[in-house]
Amino acid sequence: MSIRDAVEDVIRAWHRHQTIRGAAAVIDFDLHPVRSGPSEPNDLLTTFLRLRELNEQCTEPVVRQRIGADLAYLRALMGERPALDEYVRATQGCPAAGWPADYVAAVGETARRCLGDLGVSWSATTGSELTESEGPLSASEVADAIRQATAEYEPAVRRLAGTDAVFDLTIEEADADAYWAYWLDGAGSRVRLRMNTRNASFTKVRARQMALHEVLGHGLQSASMAARCAVEDVAWVRLLSVHGPQQVLLEGWAQAMPLFLAPDDDQLIARTRLAHYTHLVRAELQLALNAGSPIESCVEHAQSRVPWWNNNDLAGILADRSTDPLLRSYMWAYAAGIDWFTHLAAADPGTISAVVRAAYRAPLTPTDLESLWPEGPRVGGGTRGIDASGEELGDDLPGGEFVSGG
Repeated sequence: MSIRDAVEDVIRAWHRHQTIRGAAAVIDFDLHPVRSGPSEPNDLLTTFLRLRELNEQCTEPVVRQRIGADLAYLRALMGERPALDEYVRATQGCPAAGWPADYVAAVGETARRCLGDLGVSWSATTGSELTESEGPLSASEVADAIRQATAEYEPAVRRLAGTDAVFDLTIEEADADAYWAYWLDGAGSRVRLRMNTRNASFTKVRARQMALHEVLGHGLQSASMAARCAVEDVAWVRLLSVHGPQQVLLEGWAQAMPLFLAPDDDQLIARTRLAHYTHLVRAELQLALNAGSPIESCVEHAQSRVPWWNNNDLAGILADRSTDPLLRSYMWAYAAGIDWFTHLAAADPGTISAVVRAAYRAPLTPTDLESLWPEGPRVGGGTRGIDASGEELGDDLPGGEFVSGG
């Protein structure tokens, strides 16, 4: 048995342990070409010790990086609390460097203009105004709307990604006390989209957004990787987990897809620009809170940046990014990913094609992305960033204190 195969067996046993306990799943998409039965569960410490042994034996960099992410996450699950940058580098594969306050403000101005063009104000009622402007749907209507939008976008996505992989989509409703509104998981060509009725916003625009993000982003992308695994003995671990270094790619591409595939859809573009901004603000809060800033200053800053977030929104954002071992890692992928792919949308067509086609063949890491586009910004912030006008940013980066509002 190869080291990669042994690692996969250990991850499956760990996943089984988690699901039996009702804890967060470890495997979110199974790319392995052979479906296996349930593994015997392994507890956290047994998993940790076995992966540490395999890491000492492993000589394949891509497998060692995945083992490193698993070990860092397991350490956090068992009580270790490394500095945020150390933890994100180990799990997501990029720094938690952050973006200058003036850059975040400039991205916010872009989002504000997009909303203004739709007649939506920038105020405490922005969220409700945006939902109303997008054409509300009932929960019973949204699945059909997502399927219809998927059918409309699918040919263009397949051309850009260069994939003919098949997938079988199931859409289910869920009622979960969790941050997520939509969640996609699956195995091979089987793709399941769950809609959390507690958080999901059912509108015509959101249906188009989820058709791209969840189905043709996560779903088709994962099914395409699985199809490759069925005909090729790839080097990487064939189990995707959100604490792993491929998540910046997956969340970044899925969120930014409208910029590449629906640039004339003003409502969808406004949603995307707003997501870019609000994820950068969440990243500001994550950096500040993990650097020791008090809750009061975090809340004051958030309210100045995003006036429609209520107390429940803010409490969830702060807790997720500071106290939850999984979300403290995974949430950084949203800001890091959407920022990098937003800039990629302005790159030359050849670069875009090369990145997207590679992204549907393998779980690329942030280092892989930067290698495919050396002229692009750093993933995760830091130097070599690019501002809204295309100018290179300097080193004036957040250090845990807020320096301006939005």
